[in-house]
Amino acid sequence: MTNYFDLKGQVALVTGCSAGLGVQMAKALASQGANIVALARRKERIDAVAEEIKKTYGVDAIGVQCDITDTDRVNEAVKEVLNHFGRIDILVNNAGTGAVAPAEDITDEQFANEMNIDLFGSFKVARAVAKQAMIPAKYGRIINIASMYGLVGNKIAGSSPYHAAKGGVVNLTRALASEWGKYNITVNSICPGYFYTDLTVDTLNSDFFQQNAKTMIPLERYGNEGELDSAAIFLASPASSYVTGVNLPVDGGYTAM
Repeated sequence: MTNYFDLKGQVALVTGCSAGLGVQMAKALASQGANIVALARRKERIDAVAEEIKKTYGVDAIGVQCDITDTDRVNEAVKEVLNHFGRIDILVNNAGTGAVAPAEDITDEQFANEMNIDLFGSFKVARAVAKQAMIPAKYGRIINIASMYGLVGNKIAGSSPYHAAKGGVVNLTRALASEWGKYNITVNSICPGYFYTDLTVDTLNSDFFQQNAKTMIPLERYGNEGELDSAAIFLASPASSYVTGVNLPVDGGYTAM
C-alpha cells in the first residue's frame, strides 16, 4: 500500500515550537517519519519538546534557540540545522503573536511588533531556509501559518495589527510561491480558526465564546487538538507536489459565511 504522506528521512523546521499548535504540528510531521527542528526563543521548552518527540516517534529531533526577528540569528540558526542534518525539506512558519485592543487604542509599538514578528519574521525564516537549503536542493515545502483573520475581519476581539500581519502572510505566500516554483519549492499557508490550546481553552469554553461558535461557525464548535494535523501533513508531503500558492482555511467553515 502506498503511503502518500511518508516523510521518512526528511527534515522539518517548525518555528514557534515551544507550545500550542507548533508542537502539535511538529508531532504530526514526526508521526510520518520526519526529523524535527523545534525552533523558538525558550531554550528549556524546545529542548523538552525535542526530547519528547525523539522518545515518542523514534526520529531525530533538536531544539534551536532563535528570535525570528533577529536576521543574523535566523541565518545562523539555519546554518546550525544544516550542520546537524545537512538538509531542510519542510518549513512550518508558525511563530507569531497577537495584540488585542480596539483599533483606536492600538499603539504604534503594538502594530510594529505584530508586523515584525508575524509577517517580517516569517519572511526572514523563509528567505534563509530557501537560500541556504531549498533552492540549492531544488526541493522544498514551505507552510506559513496565517489565520482565518488574514482573510476576514471580526467584531468580537479587536486585533487590527494581527489581521494586517496575517493578511500580509496570505499574500506573501502567493508571492513566494510564484517566485520559487521554478526551484520545485511549494509555498502554501494554513489559515486556522480558533483552536483549543492551553492558552485558549478557558476563553473558548466561556459562555460568550460558546454562543459565538454556534452563531458564527457552521460546525458550531472550535477546533480540537489534532484537527490541524492532516492539513500540515498533506502540504508538507510529496503528495501536494502540484499545490502551491494556496491559503487553506481550517476553521469549521467560519470564512464560508
